[in-house]
Amino acid sequence: QVQLVESGGGLVQGGGSLRLSCVASGRTVTTIYAMGWFRQALGKERDFVASINWSGGYIYYLDSVKGRFTVSRDNAKKTVYLQMNSLKPEDTAVYYCAAKRGSAGYSAAHTYDYWGQGTQVTVSS
Repeated sequence: QVQLVESGGGLVQGGGSLRLSCVASGRTVTTIYAMGWFRQALGKERDFVASINWSGGYIYYLDSVKGRFTVSRDNAKKTVYLQMNSLKPEDTAVYYCAAKRGSAGYSAAHTYDYWGQGTQVTVSS
């Protein structure tokens, strides 16, 4: 099993920045191929935000966050980060970290095997 623990959420004014962290642990953590970030606004479906594999060979972003968000990883710490700059009120959501063993479907939530508990990000106007 793999456990994911997110941190770094909070309340920020529009135009501000936050950095989310997600630490992976557990007996089978070495089977993880890639990590992703998703978000779910109140009353809406969970949306893909960004994904990165452990080698850093691929990185993908939701179009609306390109140029503002940066996903990165620290393999030694088994940690993935999401640096969010120029935040907008429409970025307000619960952000979830997810991990997948397979290599296909980087943006599809159903392809991820493990999920964190989520961290709230609120951007005020």
